[in-house]
Amino acid sequence: MSALKIIGIASGKGGVGKTTVSSNLAVALAQAGNRVMLFDGDLGLANVQLALGIRPEFNFGHVISGEKTFNEIVVRGPSDIYVVPGASGLGKMADLTEAELRGIIQLFSEFKEPLDYLIVDVAAGISPTVLSFLKACHQTLVVVRDEPSSIADAYGIVKVLVNEQKYTNIGLIPNGVPDQRSGQLLHHRLNAVCVKFLNLHTEYLYSIQSDDLIFEASKKYSPVIVHAPGAIASQNFKRLAKEIASLEMNAINGGLQFFVERLVSTEAAV
Repeated sequence: MSALKIIGIASGKGGVGKTTVSSNLAVALAQAGNRVMLFDGDLGLANVQLALGIRPEFNFGHVISGEKTFNEIVVRGPSDIYVVPGASGLGKMADLTEAELRGIIQLFSEFKEPLDYLIVDVAAGISPTVLSFLKACHQTLVVVRDEPSSIADAYGIVKVLVNEQKYTNIGLIPNGVPDQRSGQLLHHRLNAVCVKFLNLHTEYLYSIQSDDLIFEASKKYSPVIVHAPGAIASQNFKRLAKEIASLEMNAINGGLQFFVERLVSTEAAV
């Protein structure tokens, strides 16, 4: 089984471009030669498939209900990434019984293809489900815009992860900034607050610049990195993927089963 790096993509609030970042990052990592799976971990409003332009017949809800195996719901997306479609309206993972959770572990372990990265696109906010998913990841990257509400909510999710979950592998991805310098300054401002009040230094990798082609691509249900490979934002995602590849993460042997075992253990602690 391949060593697997698990990255959670989070945001304090909706509407900051989290799923756009998740989908384009997954494709960028695949284009760089990595074997990538993108898991839509939003169990309330699944939308990764829309961002990728795919229409899966089945989703994660069918796995939980026992109607389908994990292998049967996995589909291929752009650049041959594996996609685990999310399921709308499932509520909290904590509502599942221990037997159901253990069953999911078995289903995940059926997937035998080697992976280099699992990207987990969680729901916005700090629900118990979100925190459980993020604690099961090696690294969490919080998407933030240079807006007061986005900054406040991004700090809020970092604060909960650090103070309540004792989780510190956190980075920030400034999104929609006019240039890279602005993104660096946004990270510097938010990181200074994290250092002062949480004693936490957040990772800075790269920023995603504002680009009208992102909106144009979304209207065509396509990642911008596929729709317009030469766009500024596409180049940003490629650089972000390169920076992530250089991150020191304790990649594990055990693949998806390891991720779900960590997920179950965190749920048990909720």
